[in-house]
Amino acid sequence: MIIDFNDETERLTSEQLDKLLELLQFAGKKENVSEEAELSVTFVTDEEIQEINKKYRDKDKPTDVISFAMQEIGEEELEITGEDLPVHLGDIIVSLDRCVAQSEEYNHSFERELGFLAVHGLLHLLGYDHMSDSDEQKMFSRQEEVLSEYGLKRDET
Repeated sequence: MIIDFNDETERLTSEQLDKLLELLQFAGKKENVSEEAELSVTFVTDEEIQEINKKYRDKDKPTDVISFAMQEIGEEELEITGEDLPVHLGDIIVSLDRCVAQSEEYNHSFERELGFLAVHGLLHLLGYDHMSDSDEQKMFSRQEEVLSEYGLKRDET
C-alpha cells in the first residue's frame, strides 16, 4: 500500500511513523489489499477531530479515530471507474490526544494504542464495521489478531 502520513501535531517521531507504516503494510497484506492501493493517515488534536466529527458526523465531541472510505458510494454519487486509476481506499484521522489518554486508561503503550487506532481505521476503509454485535465482534477480533501477530499485544506497556 502507498500510505501518506500527515502529522499536523508534529508530535510523532520518524521511528513511530516507520513502525506504523510497517504495521499498516502488515495489516494490508493480511487483508489482501493491493500494493498499489493508496490511503492517507492524518494525526490531529482533540479540538481538530471534534470539528471534523461535528461537521461530518453531527457529533460535537472529540473521538479517537474517524475513517472516510473512498470505495463506498453514497446517495447521488457517481462511481468513477477506469483501469488505470489507482485504488484510493480513503482517509484515516487519528486524535493523538485521545491516543495518549486511552493508552493510559487501558494501561498499555502509546505505540500499541496508536497501532490499534490505525488498524481500526484501516479495517473501516476495507468495509468492516461495528454497527451490530456480530459485526463488532468480527471487526474487533480481526484487529486483535492483526495486532497480536504483528507483536503489539494488549499487555505491552
